Amino acid sequence: MAERVNRDGLQVDGHLAAFVEEQALPGTGIEPARFWSGLAALTRDLAPKNRALLARRDDLQAQIDAWHRARANQAHDPAAYRAFLTEIGYLLPEGPDFTIDTTGIDPEIASVPGPQLVVPINNARYALNAANARWGSLYDCLYGTDAMGSPPPPGGYERGRGARVVTRVRVFLDEAFPIQGASHGDVRRYYVKDGQLLVDDLPLVEPSKFVGYRGNPRAPDAVLLRNNGLHVELVFDRAHFIGARDQACLADVVIESAVSAIMDCEDSVACVDAEDKVLAYANWLGLMKGDLTETFQKGGQAMTRRLNGDRTYVAPDGSALTLKGRALLWVRNVGHLMTNPAILLPDGSEIPEGLMDAMITVMIALHDLQKTEGPRNATLGSVYVVKPKMHGPEEVAFADETFTRVEEVLGLPRYTVKIGVMDEERRTSVNLKECIRAARHRVAFINTGFLDRTGDEIHTSMEAGPFSRKDFIKRKSWILAYENQNVDIGLECGLAGRSQIGKGMWAMPDLMAAMLQQKIEHPMAGANCAWVPSPTAATLHALHYHKVDVKAVQERLKKGGRRAYVDTVLEIPLASYRRWTPAQIIREVENNCQGILGYVVRWIDQGIGCSKVPDMNDVGLMEDRATLRISSQHLANWIHHGVVSEEQVETALKKMAEMVDRQNAGDPAYVPMAPSFDGLAFKAAHALVFEGLNQPSGYTEPLLHAYRQRRKAELAG
Repeated sequence: MAERVNRDGLQVDGHLAAFVEEQALPGTGIEPARFWSGLAALTRDLAPKNRALLARRDDLQAQIDAWHRARANQAHDPAAYRAFLTEIGYLLPEGPDFTIDTTGIDPEIASVPGPQLVVPINNARYALNAANARWGSLYDCLYGTDAMGSPPPPGGYERGRGARVVTRVRVFLDEAFPIQGASHGDVRRYYVKDGQLLVDDLPLVEPSKFVGYRGNPRAPDAVLLRNNGLHVELVFDRAHFIGARDQACLADVVIESAVSAIMDCEDSVACVDAEDKVLAYANWLGLMKGDLTETFQKGGQAMTRRLNGDRTYVAPDGSALTLKGRALLWVRNVGHLMTNPAILLPDGSEIPEGLMDAMITVMIALHDLQKTEGPRNATLGSVYVVKPKMHGPEEVAFADETFTRVEEVLGLPRYTVKIGVMDEERRTSVNLKECIRAARHRVAFINTGFLDRTGDEIHTSMEAGPFSRKDFIKRKSWILAYENQNVDIGLECGLAGRSQIGKGMWAMPDLMAAMLQQKIEHPMAGANCAWVPSPTAATLHALHYHKVDVKAVQERLKKGGRRAYVDTVLEIPLASYRRWTPAQIIREVENNCQGILGYVVRWIDQGIGCSKVPDMNDVGLMEDRATLRISSQHLANWIHHGVVSEEQVETALKKMAEMVDRQNAGDPAYVPMAPSFDGLAFKAAHALVFEGLNQPSGYTEPLLHAYRQRRKAELAG
């Protein structure tokens, strides 16, 4: 930490103060004195409310624990349980119907269904990749993955595989943009005549799907099509190694992919102090100003990445058409729980990190809001902030109050800040309609998150009994009810055509064939966005939104009423019977331990908050704090109820540490955990399990932050 400077009674880390005053504020019209006095007033008034909300969480949890313990030898009574949750104010009455009145929502959120990326904001290269993932080569993504059933061959371009890719893409074009009386596979010429696209002199079945072109209309360089709101560009180049062999000179098919992306300050980062936060904020500043760059080595050559420009075309009527070249960017702030030593309040306590994030990330977004020319992020005057890990309507209302205060300090119109409400905590799930009501003027996104939602389920119901094995938890009725209710209530509250209704992450970035087979369920469920782990996955997942007309699905669902209700969501996924063999139990324990260690060792030692962690079968899984939460809470639950002993878990942790060491043997920055098992990373993983019962809502952040700060001190020393 740098020396602290006093700013209106706040003790601010010198590096953070310098960043705010010398880099972030210039160009916004906000003077430093106004900013710091506004932040001081914000924390003075809202930090006590923040603490009170956290105390309310603890109080409710204590009452729920006591209720289950008092009935430990009785069969679970769902009716009595619901009555109890209502009595203590955990489950609130549902109010009258209403429709959100959020305004100023960009089309990428309001009306264009498509994939959504989530990336750690403290990695500039990943952030730029995500922002630029608005467009992706379908040829490249099919050729370079297992999407067609096999991985790409080693070495250079293999013509046979390339031909299969071309054939597969022509099938997609026939499905999305059929030609009257012909197939794209047989076409020799695409051209524009009198504002209409002709394909070997034949029109499209739906001519309105042609929306633009580039170059000479008689032999265009590119043809722009649109289906279900998403664009597809056919690129023609007879000099290209693919186009030269194609009878129509079609060199590539580039499709609109990640329509939106979340720049994450939360689950996928390891930001524990001012140094880390300044890096995150600086990257967000570069994105909002449009000047973020990153230079890196690839293939022995230095490469510099920057934000893509917009794409220009000629519309069918001859007018100019401009499309964004970048995903619309959200920023995900942290939740209400954590504090950060970057700023100390007058009483010496750390600032609630969510308040700091709100003030600084919205201030930085002024650079985009105030642009009068050049590429823009939000074109309709909004700032988009995802707010995670909120428990119930009171906490959503607190987020609304926070952003109202931020808007007042920064001189922004009320409700400039739009929020995404993550439906990932049980008290939010069972009160979702009232949560949306609490921010009805700001809501632009709701999203389910299976892993955090399951982690909260385990912690909330810790005393109810032993939970099922993780794979079986997914098969219980509560999870489908949770997913369906999220969509149903979102549609009831008028989110269709105005906000995003999202679904969670595909966690296996190397298994694209499986993703293509399974993730179509998300648009079929009525979700108009769903998370993907990479730009490649975004391009491939976009195919699902061409197959499924999400708007039509939502209209059908609205007519059918709710498919799920709170009673089913409240079903606790306990082990209904325990015919587990000792081998099955140990395998489950080792699987949890391996996932925890593989993630934590990089978090603590290297400050990597999201990474592809090989599982026990060496399948790479995208891991973040949500996956860590469910695994640690699951082990804590089994220890607590005697399914396994502490000694068995200790043994599994050490065994899996050796496996994780082997899996990371090729990483020169990696510090092995075995054979001493006395490093801070191993100790952190151990604490997450054995202190899991006592962690607030089962969250991993308090322990991770404490051990990472200790590790940074070690490295500095």
